[in-house]
Amino acid sequence: MTSPQPRPVRLGVQIAPQHAEYTSIRNAVSAVEALGVDIVFNWDHFFPLSGDREGLHFESWTLLAAWAEQTSLIDMGALVNCNSYRNADLQADMARTIDHISGGRFIFGTGSGWFERDYDEYGYDFGTAGSRLDALAADLPRIEARWGKLNPAPVRDIPVLIGGGGEKKTLRIVAQHADIWHSFSTPDVLTHKLGVLGTWCDTVGRDIAEIEISTELRGKTTEEADELYELGTTLFTLGISGPNYDLAPVTDWLAWRDAKNA
Repeated sequence: MTSPQPRPVRLGVQIAPQHAEYTSIRNAVSAVEALGVDIVFNWDHFFPLSGDREGLHFESWTLLAAWAEQTSLIDMGALVNCNSYRNADLQADMARTIDHISGGRFIFGTGSGWFERDYDEYGYDFGTAGSRLDALAADLPRIEARWGKLNPAPVRDIPVLIGGGGEKKTLRIVAQHADIWHSFSTPDVLTHKLGVLGTWCDTVGRDIAEIEISTELRGKTTEEADELYELGTTLFTLGISGPNYDLAPVTDWLAWRDAKNA
């Protein structure tokens, strides 16, 4: 096992924008900020991913802009943006704008996309997993270049979070571009994936310690979270969904986070 990274443990809560009216989503955002959560995420889809597939649902980026105005302390982003849905330079401009609205609290979480219904119903070419990853690899340099051209520039160097665990393409992209790598790994899987990521970092001339490791808490015990922390994970994410956003697990995991940071 590797030693924990020299970063504080952070908790992110993904508020799924499904099966709830906007006022409920807004109230959930205010509640998690008041509880002391570090990051609030949504997701970039056009339809619910669970429950009634025709249920209530809201779009990601417009929600994030509203959250940026609504909040004052908590970071925010999508977990994750779908690169296929918007021109790369437009993504950069939207991210910069939300970064300004929030006063430098925006995280650019991104990935290659996977939910075929979104593509079919909104008229995007689904392609293949490989072609979507190739597009992400080509678009991230454009996004980074656009940030350097925008006036005004972003408030800060916008952190890039990349989700996914593919060993041939995704982790190479992570090594090249990510400040945060997000996965759903168990401790055993994370051990292996970190080895692969380390190899890609060596290939591109990057120190893996520069990349914050993020892992989903869904279905995990505190014992498993302890193992993930010992492997170097410092950002842990927890998903909650409408119509009734249950904050009890959030409170429990905040206590665990605070114990780690004590």
